[in-house]
Parts: sequence; structure tokens; C-alpha cells
Amino acid sequence: MRTFLGVLSATAMAVSLAAVAPAQALSGPQPGNSGVTASAAATAAADRFGMRDRFAREITRYGDADRSVYNIDHVYELQYRLRWRGVYDGPVTGTFGTQTRQAVKRFQRREDIRVTGVAGHQTWAHLLRDTVRHRGKVPRICKSAGWHACYDRKMHQVTLWHGGRLKNTWLVRGGSYTHKTRTGNTYVYYRNKDHHSQLYDSPMPYSQFFDGGQALHGSATMVNPFSGHSHGCVNMYIEDARQLWNITHDKRLRVSVYGAWD
Repeated sequence: MRTFLGVLSATAMAVSLAAVAPAQALSGPQPGNSGVTASAAATAAADRFGMRDRFAREITRYGDADRSVYNIDHVYELQYRLRWRGVYDGPVTGTFGTQTRQAVKRFQRREDIRVTGVAGHQTWAHLLRDTVRHRGKVPRICKSAGWHACYDRKMHQVTLWHGGRLKNTWLVRGGSYTHKTRTGNTYVYYRNKDHHSQLYDSPMPYSQFFDGGQALHGSATMVNPFSGHSHGCVNMYIEDARQLWNITHDKRLRVSVYGAWD
């Protein structure tokens, strides 16, 4: 599993996104080349990002795969979202192969993004923004003042809002038919970064409890968010739960659970 980077250097991000600026442009102005220099500098600045940024994801590229709960490259998510945008009709396998790379390129062309076949920050930002499902059914309270994590049980989707602005979205799974995640509006009342369930003898990293024993947390069993269920909690990829934790652990976070059970 790729280690999350707090803030990537401009040069590293430029390489990852295949938007490499000429070396002379990065080293300073060259005779007769001031326009290129300014353009390269602007591109490098735009490519600098951190995982707390809006719609941030790690870079996903050819050869990556979601191999285990501790080795998630967000390929399942990428394939689902590309399918929802109508640019991918291949199988959802969790492995980034040729078909997925071609779908990323089709999406980049459609969005007027530099065509690389690599899902970098800009590609993810466009894709996440464009694939928030049933956006019109997000409760009004989620768009009010403050921080809100809103879980749509039907869509397997958590959206994060601040002051009425959508900040990010993640694919998740909720409780089974006999252990449903309860609907309603609550606040996170307890947090534990290293929580371990005594009832189920299972790790629950980055737990944020919002309703009894139900919490948003990293899952020790989820690889495909549309496969299986929890015992009532909102299961996230461990990396995603850490991302949510880093953004909200010191905030008053309201949690809204809505939508039909799935």
C-alpha cells in the first residue's frame, strides 16, 4: 500500500501526472523563453497538493491493484466511477490494466485534462466531483453551516461538507440487513484512532463514533465496497478513514445517515 504523502513536491507531482516541465524552465528564466518559464511555474504550483485538499486521492496508475485491506490503490473505486461516467464498460476487478488505462484517457480527453492514462490529482478531482450519486437527495442539513459527514446507505457513499461546500466523497459499506446502520442526524461523540472492537475482536482504526456503537472507521475486511456488510458501522478503506480523520478529528462533526438499506 502506497504511503500517503502529506504534501507532495511540485516536481514529484509533475512527474507523476506526466506534466513534466522543461528543466531550464524550472531553473530560471532563459533567453527568449520567459513565456514557457511562467507557464511551467504555474503548472508546477497547480500540481502541488495534499491529502486534505478538496477531492484528493492518491495517484493510481497502470499495474496498481487493490490486493488486500492493507494494500488499497483505489482501483475498484476508479473503475466504478469511470463506469458511472460512461467511459468504462469492462469488468470491475480491482486491477488497473489496459482497459482501465484507456478509460482514464477517454475521461481525460472529455474533461480537457492532459492525457496520460494515470489518475493523478486533477483527474481524481474531476472524477469525484462528477460521480457523487443522487446528489439531489443529499439532506439539506448536510449543506448547512459546520462540518457534515453524510452517508447514503443506498449509494454506498459518504460525502463530506463544510459550510455548504462539498469537500470530498468516498465509497463505503454499511450494516447488514440484521445490523443496519441507523438513519438520523447525530454528532460524533467519541474518537479513537486505534480502537479495537472487543465484541467482534476486530481492529477499527480511525474510529469516529456517532450513534451508540456505530462509527465511521477503517475496515479490516473491506476490499470491494459493494461486497459484504458491516455489523452496523460505516466501513471505509483504512486510508480513507485516515484521510477523514486528519481533516475532521478536531472538528465538531455532524453525521447524517439516510437512504434505503442496500
